Amino acid sequence: MSITMIGTWEMAATGLAAAMPQLQNDAWAGDAVVTAIKAVEDNPNFQSVGFGGLPNAAGIVETDAAFMNGDNFRIGAVAGARDIANPIAVAQALAQEPANNLLVGTGATEYASTHGFVLKNMLTPKAAQKWAEKQKQLANSELNPYDGHDTVCMLALDSQQRMAVGTSTSGLFMKRTGRVGDSPLPGAGYYVDSQIGGAAATGMGEDIMKASLSYETVRLMGTGLSATEALRQAVYPFIAKLQDRGEKPREFSYVALRADGDFGIATNVPFPFAVAQADGPVQVYNAVPNGDHPIITPLKTN
Repeated sequence: MSITMIGTWEMAATGLAAAMPQLQNDAWAGDAVVTAIKAVEDNPNFQSVGFGGLPNAAGIVETDAAFMNGDNFRIGAVAGARDIANPIAVAQALAQEPANNLLVGTGATEYASTHGFVLKNMLTPKAAQKWAEKQKQLANSELNPYDGHDTVCMLALDSQQRMAVGTSTSGLFMKRTGRVGDSPLPGAGYYVDSQIGGAAATGMGEDIMKASLSYETVRLMGTGLSATEALRQAVYPFIAKLQDRGEKPREFSYVALRADGDFGIATNVPFPFAVAQADGPVQVYNAVPNGDHPIITPLKTN
């Protein structure tokens, strides 16, 4: 077992670079997850998470985020939240509350305001311009407005074999006001058990929330399967089941991390992800769909 972090999409590399020094100094996995995701939330160049995230149909940035402690299964989450600079930090705080662990809309913003979290307008000029451009395109075509919906997910394993998981996203670009995806939903968007491992999802939330595949992946790892094999048995059969029922599965991408540091991914779309272990560098990989055995190649090392 060695300290390990894995995150979804290439943007996760920014977060891992910020958080791995904490783990190397024996920090708690939960704090490393929050540090990593905050680094992504704070970067306006990542237009699917946090500040600079793409807005809903009304031109407002609404965010979802979740945090789970693998030692005690405590969960905190926000959904449809507005004006919260770091939704992941609020989710971590909510995981410490005895009740009211998932807050939505104005309730999430009120909690953040009364508990000392930074509030700000999350819409950047660049994101506002993209929203205006999309409005014009939609008025003249049948284009699908739903793009730019990549969730950042982070799984961490620390030196004391404690584990945590976090998610954060601004959701679907041009989504309806109040729409919530899988990211704040335990079992579907994320799950972690420090004695076994964790998993988290990114993709089309409306499809991902149809099954608790993050939980199922952890359950399968608990039977002794590797992270890769657990994902293979959880994710791909469900995609096939959707097809058998006449559905057209959209984007499904998962990361998983076992309590011994073994990691894996599953995906049905091209999917970059980032990993760092022990005192090694942050490595970004790209996964290309290939049935239930995606082809994984290194992209870059930070």
